[in-house]
Amino acid sequence: MEIKHKSHLNETYNSKSFGFMPDNNEILSFELSNKNGMKVEIINYGATVTSLQIPLSNGNLVDVVLGFDSVSSYLESYLLPSAPYFGTTVGRYAGRIHNGTFSLNGKTYELSKNNNGNSLHGGNIGFGKKVWNVTNQTLGENPSITFSLVSENLEENYPGELHVDLTYTLTEENELKLEYKAVSTEDTIINLTHHSYFNLDGHDTSVLNQKVFIDAEKMLETDSKNIPTGKFIDLTNHEFDFRSGKNCPASIDNSFVIDQTNTAAAVLSSSKNNLKMSVYTDQPSVHIYVGGNCFDVLKGKNDAVYHKTSGICFETQNFPDAPNQAHFPNSVLKKGEEYIQKTVYKFENIN
Repeated sequence: MEIKHKSHLNETYNSKSFGFMPDNNEILSFELSNKNGMKVEIINYGATVTSLQIPLSNGNLVDVVLGFDSVSSYLESYLLPSAPYFGTTVGRYAGRIHNGTFSLNGKTYELSKNNNGNSLHGGNIGFGKKVWNVTNQTLGENPSITFSLVSENLEENYPGELHVDLTYTLTEENELKLEYKAVSTEDTIINLTHHSYFNLDGHDTSVLNQKVFIDAEKMLETDSKNIPTGKFIDLTNHEFDFRSGKNCPASIDNSFVIDQTNTAAAVLSSSKNNLKMSVYTDQPSVHIYVGGNCFDVLKGKNDAVYHKTSGICFETQNFPDAPNQAHFPNSVLKKGEEYIQKTVYKFENIN
């Protein structure tokens, strides 16, 4: 992956205006669709998925992700007591970093402490708050779109100028594929993820009657501020052992350790819509989160009233606080080397 500055694509396909930023920068919404009728809409603010419509066996479409109808609502959502990050791309580092500090090559870096004295999801202005460029699109079967971003050296005090490409592909097998690539001009840390809240019964309902499967024998132990202690919890007989499938919990914010990369790391299924979503990833963890809401301040798209059990996140990523835990998977991206991360959300009708 070359390091080069990229500009907006001159010609855009299947795009429409989604509104304007305070600086009058126009935000565009792009639609990908396949021959089955599955559709995804993504805006270049945060490379954010705003809508994901899945065809059901009865011929209807169901929108399975939470989102907003306007740029202003996304901007306002970051002002809430706990921003929900609906559908956004999270970086430079997804999850929490203890005390907002880490050391690299003998130097200590102080990050923004935006979550109980810790750094969360890249700090005050993470990648979800950035306007991305669209640098490539393909049409026809398996359509795709690539969003690109340049994060300046020492932005949010992360070292290195980081160049990120994120390609969304909508396959004819009803998969939404995400492929991240990044290079840095200096050694840095990186952990990118996708933060959609899924609900297979529709974004305006509750997920509590849907079944969750997670292919994990253990999860990270955390302290009272949800910082990993460095230890792991054996999930045998634990309430969060989802290997046999359980109803979606009303509240969860935990990282599950994934060992297999050729099988589904997690599955969400709905008996109401006879629909299931399988999550595949090459990452060592899937962070499961239920609890995001709009605090009765903001309405979701189509005037939906979102609450704490409106959706569930499957954040495929490295471990939180890995830069400070030597025995956790490597989170350092060396100068000139390429970071690659792949995640697939596959949708299937079940009978």
